[in-house]
Parts: sequence; C-alpha cells; structure tokens
Amino acid sequence: MKTEKEKSFAGEWYDPNGDTELIAERETAMDLCHKINLLPMNSDERESLLAKLFPNKAKNTIIMNPIWADYGLYSTIGEGSFINRNAYLMDGGKITIGKYCFIGPNCGMYTANHAFDPIERRTGLEVALPIVIEDDVWIGGDVTIAPGVTIGKGSIIGAKSLVNKDIPANVIAVGHPCRVLREITETDRVSPTHYL
Repeated sequence: MKTEKEKSFAGEWYDPNGDTELIAERETAMDLCHKINLLPMNSDERESLLAKLFPNKAKNTIIMNPIWADYGLYSTIGEGSFINRNAYLMDGGKITIGKYCFIGPNCGMYTANHAFDPIERRTGLEVALPIVIEDDVWIGGDVTIAPGVTIGKGSIIGAKSLVNKDIPANVIAVGHPCRVLREITETDRVSPTHYL
C-alpha cells in the first residue's frame, strides 16, 4: 500500500495532512523560510540555510528575500538562475527550474490542485502535478504558474500572466490566461556580439 507521499509523487490524489513525514518536511521548510527571510542577503548563515531549504539548487543561483516554499526539498534550481523577491514555490508536486532562468518578483508556482466537489474538498485531498521551467526562461513579475505546466527553453512570460497550460520553447507569451504572441527571432537581439 502506498504512503500519502508516494501517492503525491505518482500524481494521485493524496492527503498531505495524513503523512507525518510530509507534515514534518513542511514544518522544517516553514522554519527555514522564516530564518532566511530575517537575514541580510550577504549573510553566510543565510546561504547555509538556503542550501538546507533547497538541497537541489546549484551553488551559483541567486535567491532574494523573502522566499517561500512548501518543502524546498522537491524544487530543483539550475546554475545561474535568479529568483527575485517574494517567490512562492508550492513544490509538493516537484518544481524544476532550469539553468540561467530569470524569475521575476511575486512569482507563484503552484503544483497542488484540490477536488472540485465541495464535500470532497473539505477532506483536504489534493493532487500535485509537476512544474517544469526549462533553461533560459524569463518570467516577468507577478506571474502565476498552474499545476502541471511546462515552459519551454528560452521563452519569455510577460508580467501578470496566468500560465495554465504548456508554453513552447523560444516564444513570447503573455496574458490571463497566457497565450503565445510570437516567436523570438534574431531581430530581437539588442547587443553587439562583444557582450556575449
């Protein structure tokens, strides 16, 4: 018989409050977020606590205060990525952020979904679907990313967008809900080659 934690990573309905290990992991993450958010950005202690909260992050990432995560353990953050202020990683269903991603302020990544039926919703059951942000993605400020979404390599998501379905690679997408405006092309380059 599967544990609630095993069900969560299998994409099945599960009870996040029916598994002592999940509860303990959330409590640890809440405590780490609180401590991190009270420390100055250049604190050695802050970097040590960030490594505990996000053991699967590359060393040369930058994560601004405040930062929030349900678990932290289930988020992977690639090298060279930058996460701006007040990001929330609801990582019960795993969140993967690729290399060299720019995540704007107030970005919410939500892997959890609840039952539509109100009586079932009262039980607290949820299903957690993974979010994948591929390499070199830029996400503007105040973006919401829904459960199960993948954003393709090199794409740009405009500020205030609600991303509730997959976005292909190398496009500009905006809106509520988010939709593709156009592809990114060579004409979008703004700098001479000596900057690259």
